[in-house]
Amino acid sequence: MEKNDEHKKCPEGQELRDGKCGMPEVTFAAFIMSLSTSALFHLGEISDPATGEKKKDLVLAKHAIDTLAMLEEKTAGNLNEDDKAMLSNILYDLKMRYVKEKE
Repeated sequence: MEKNDEHKKCPEGQELRDGKCGMPEVTFAAFIMSLSTSALFHLGEISDPATGEKKKDLVLAKHAIDTLAMLEEKTAGNLNEDDKAMLSNILYDLKMRYVKEKE
C-alpha cells in the first residue's frame, strides 16, 4: 500500500481495502446488522442522516423484524454459535422495542 493510502478517506459506508474504496465484505453478521439498523431507523431510534430527524414507521419496522425472524427460522441448524446468538439477541431486542412502541 502506498504511503498516501493510509490516510485516504472513503465515502460513507465504504471502506479502504487493498488501497481502494469499496463496500465492506458481505458477511452474515453484516447482513443482520443492516436489517437491524433498518428496524431501529423505522422504530424512530436512529435519526435520518440527511435531515437529522427521527421518524417512525411501525409497518416498515415490523417488516424488518419479520424478515429477521424468517432468517432465524430458515437458518436454524446452519449457523455457528456466535451468529445464532447474535441473531437471537438482536431479534429479541427489536421485538421488545416494537412492543413498547405499539403500546
